[in-house]
Amino acid sequence: MKKLIVYTGIVTSLLFATGNVAKAQVSDQGKGAIIGGAAGAVVGGIAGKNVGGALIGGAIGAGGGYVVGNETRKAREKRERAAYRKAYYKKHGHYPNAYVYVKPKK
Repeated sequence: MKKLIVYTGIVTSLLFATGNVAKAQVSDQGKGAIIGGAAGAVVGGIAGKNVGGALIGGAIGAGGGYVVGNETRKAREKRERAAYRKAYYKKHGHYPNAYVYVKPKK
């Protein structure tokens, strides 16, 4: 158990140390799947006390993390659309792609 804690600490510190160097473009779903898979593998390995438990935990964690990441992305995009529409309305007086009726002059 001590070895697991020590190795997990070393790997985590290396990940945090190299995290700023590599600027990979990973989507919110990908981030969720990676974090969920890693957490699920650790919990599954500890609970199952074997590699099979770690594999099952990692798979379930990755699936759950993907779902959470997808919902996070959708919520962020919804906030961005609302902010865009609000700024557009403030500048133009109508919403984008909205038909603006102008009453004809007699």
